Amino acid sequence: MLEKSLNLKASRRQFLIGSAAAMAGGLAMPATARAETRSISVNSWGGSWLDSARANLFDPFTAETGVKVETVSPVSFAKLAAQVKTGVYEFDVTTLGAAELLRANQSGLLEDMEEPYPGGLLQNGVGSHAFGTLMGWRTDKYGTEPKSWADFWDVERFPGTRSLQRYPARVLPIALLADGVAKKDLYPLDVDRAFASLDRIKKHVVVWWTAGEQSAQILRDGEVDMIGIWNSRYFSAQDEGAPVAMTWNECILDKAYWVVAKGTPNADAAKAFVKFATSPKPLAGFTLAQQDGPLNPAALELIDPAKAERMPTNTRYADLVVSQDIENFGIDPAELSERFEEWILS
Repeated sequence: MLEKSLNLKASRRQFLIGSAAAMAGGLAMPATARAETRSISVNSWGGSWLDSARANLFDPFTAETGVKVETVSPVSFAKLAAQVKTGVYEFDVTTLGAAELLRANQSGLLEDMEEPYPGGLLQNGVGSHAFGTLMGWRTDKYGTEPKSWADFWDVERFPGTRSLQRYPARVLPIALLADGVAKKDLYPLDVDRAFASLDRIKKHVVVWWTAGEQSAQILRDGEVDMIGIWNSRYFSAQDEGAPVAMTWNECILDKAYWVVAKGTPNADAAKAFVKFATSPKPLAGFTLAQQDGPLNPAALELIDPAKAERMPTNTRYADLVVSQDIENFGIDPAELSERFEEWILS
């Protein structure tokens, strides 16, 4: 529920300050002073992500609680594991995708978290935002618009060059959808069927892109005719005037989760930050800047409907998009990555 009264705002502020201040040491120090002298470290992606997070999450959190937010880049699962093992903490908070989240939680790397909004907790990760891998194409190439991944695979009706991300957790679901698997039956993944489907399109995929900006560039410059691309990168190409179109149908959603490193001495302040970062107003601002979709439904309510058209978590697209089901994935992600790389190079 959105905070609409001064009383609720005051209560929220008191909670955040209290949570951030409740540390093991310095109990004789007043709560406000303790909060003002505390800091937490967030493992950051850097670049535009960091700019968006600083403006909408970090600085507002500091203004509200007095807790400073320092950052360290790049995001590293290995560092998360190492610091929990050694007890030497470079950062307190980081973000993880669903596959890494399960791996981290099963390995005992994460603090226990409470659900901040209905449906907002998965394996001690608090849902922040989602981005989608959708199908985009050049309108100067095709007179008839493709409507599904099956059309992406149909090189007779839609001849031309293709591009997909070199990332199997997103590509295999696409390959199964192209092969006729219904959305409701997608998970657990039929891995062998997915690779058989990929065999049929492989020679037409001229670029296996590895960076978001690369995907936007090759679509914008006409290096490929059809592409699987993140929604934010697609819209950047569109905004730069490229003759492109897209569909939300069968868009694959990836979700990002905030987590707190197990055993960090700043756990209370870190948890307070996660609660703040996934609350409606900060999250709405962050996802607007990133062109991602907030996972907290209350944040979506704060976003101009016209701008929410670009967000994959828009309720209008609920029947079109497909969320990854990592808990029912069908194969260990690390094993899948190894098999995929062997397939790419074969």
